[in-house]
Amino acid sequence: MHDSKSNHTGPDDQKSAQPVDAGSTFVPVDPFEIVVFGGTGDLARRKLIPSLYHRFCDGQIPAASRIIGASRSKLSRSEYLLMIREAYESFNPDETLVDSQWNEFCNLVDYAPIDVTSDKGWDILGDKLDGAEKLIRVFYLAMPPALFSNICQGLKTAGLAHKTSRVVLEKPLGHDFKSADEINEAVGKVFSEKRIYRIDHFLGKETVQNLLVLRFGNVLLEPLWDKNSIEHIEITVAEDIGAGGRGSYYDKSGALRDMVQNHLLQLLCLTMMEAPGSTTADDLRLEKIKVLRALAPIDASNVKEQTVRGQYVKGKVKNEAVPDYLTDVEVEESDTETYIAIHAKVDNWRWAGVPIYIRTGKRMSARRSEIIVQFKPVPHSIFGPNIKVNPNKLVIRLQPDEAVNLWMEIKEPGAGGLRLKTLPLNLSYADNFTVRYPDAYERLLMDVVRGNLSLFMRRDEVEAAWVWCDGILNAWKEVNQSVSYYPSGSDGPSAADRMLEGQNDIWSGLE
Repeated sequence: MHDSKSNHTGPDDQKSAQPVDAGSTFVPVDPFEIVVFGGTGDLARRKLIPSLYHRFCDGQIPAASRIIGASRSKLSRSEYLLMIREAYESFNPDETLVDSQWNEFCNLVDYAPIDVTSDKGWDILGDKLDGAEKLIRVFYLAMPPALFSNICQGLKTAGLAHKTSRVVLEKPLGHDFKSADEINEAVGKVFSEKRIYRIDHFLGKETVQNLLVLRFGNVLLEPLWDKNSIEHIEITVAEDIGAGGRGSYYDKSGALRDMVQNHLLQLLCLTMMEAPGSTTADDLRLEKIKVLRALAPIDASNVKEQTVRGQYVKGKVKNEAVPDYLTDVEVEESDTETYIAIHAKVDNWRWAGVPIYIRTGKRMSARRSEIIVQFKPVPHSIFGPNIKVNPNKLVIRLQPDEAVNLWMEIKEPGAGGLRLKTLPLNLSYADNFTVRYPDAYERLLMDVVRGNLSLFMRRDEVEAAWVWCDGILNAWKEVNQSVSYYPSGSDGPSAADRMLEGQNDIWSGLE
C-alpha cells in the first residue's frame, strides 16, 4: 500500500480504540529504530504511525527507540509532528489524544527529507540513525514498488543497511511474475531473504491467525476438513467503496492484481494447507507454497467457464447514489475489472473435486470479508420428506466484525410437531474479548522487530502466486474476455451467479 493507493480500505480500516493499559499483557520488544519511507503518505499517516503510537502507549516500544519519517517533502521536524497529529485526529475522530502520552511518543519521532531517486541526501538520514549500530534497524518501504530498488541501493551505498537491519516491502510486489522477480532480485542484492519482510496486513488479522487454531487445535474440525465432508469453500472480500482517489494506480492494476494475487490467495493457502510441523516461519510457508503449486491452472481453454470479470456502473450504495467506475477514476474508457469471481481447484488428495469460489469487488452491497466452509448434507434424513435439514456451515468473518460462527441444526422448542431451526454457535471477538487487542499493522510491526517471519511471505510464495495469476491474465487477453457490468450496491454481475449455477451452487449473501 502506498501513496498511489491512498483510498484503499482494507479490513483494518476500522475506528481505532483508545490504547489501554494492558500491564504485563504486552511483552516489550528490544529498542529499535524504524525508517518509514513514504512517511508523509496515506499509509504512514493512517496506519503506521498510529500503530506505533498504540504500541508505545501499551508499553511495548521502549523509550530508547526511534521513529523516522522519510519523504521528499521539505518539512522540518516540528512540521512533520504537526502533520501526523492532524492526521491521527482526522482518521480517529472519536478518540481524544492524551497530550502527555502523545508528547512522550513524539520524543521518539524525527523526520528526514530525502529524494530516493537521487544519490544525494542519504547522509541526512544517516545522521539521524544510531551511528553505533546498536539498535535493531527497520526500513519500511511504504512507497510504489518501482522505487524499491532505488531505496535499497541507496541504503547500501550509504552504508545504512547494517547486519541487523530489515526491510519491509508493501504490496503490490510487481504487476506480474517478471516484475516481481526483478524487484526480488534487486532487494536480494542488499538484504538476505531472512531480512526481507513482504507484508500482507490480512495475515495480521486475529481471525486469519485463528484459522490455524481452529483447524489444528480442535479435534472436532480437522478430521472433517477434506473432500469427504466439505461441499465447497467460498472466500469473499467485498468492498462498498469505489476506486476513486486511486485511479492512476487502480486502472493499471484491477481486482486480480490488487486483491487476488495477495490477500485472497493467502486466505486460500491458510484454509487449504496441510498441518505444518510447527508454527515457525519455515514450516508455515512450506505448507502454503504447496497449496499454491497445487492450484489447477486456468488458461484459454477454461478461463471463460471459471472466471468472471466485472466493472461497476452507477447505482446506490447504502441508499446513496454513486457514479460509475469511469467517472470515479476519471477516464473515458477502460476494460479494467473492479470485480472478479474465480472457480478455483486445488489438485491434491485432500481437496480433489472440491470447488473453491473466490470473489472480490468494489461498490458492492456491503463491506465484508469472510471464509465460508460449506459442509455436505447429512447422508440420510430421519425426519421425513417435509422437514428440511440444512447442511452445517462454518463462517470465519474478518470484517466488519471479527467472528467465527458454526451453523448447526437444532430442534425449535414448542408443541405441534418437530421443527428444525438453523442457529450459529457464535464466537464474536467483540463479545468475548473486551480489552482492545492490537490491529494487524501493530502486530506485524512488532513481529518485524522481533525477527518473526511467520506472517510474512517468502519469495517463492509470492512468485508462485504470480505464476497462477499470470495464467489468468494471459488467458483473458487470448480469448478477449471483456468485463460484465454490475450496478453499484449489488453483489456483482449476474454472470458470476451463472458460473455457480453450473455447479448447482449459489453465492452467500453479503447482507
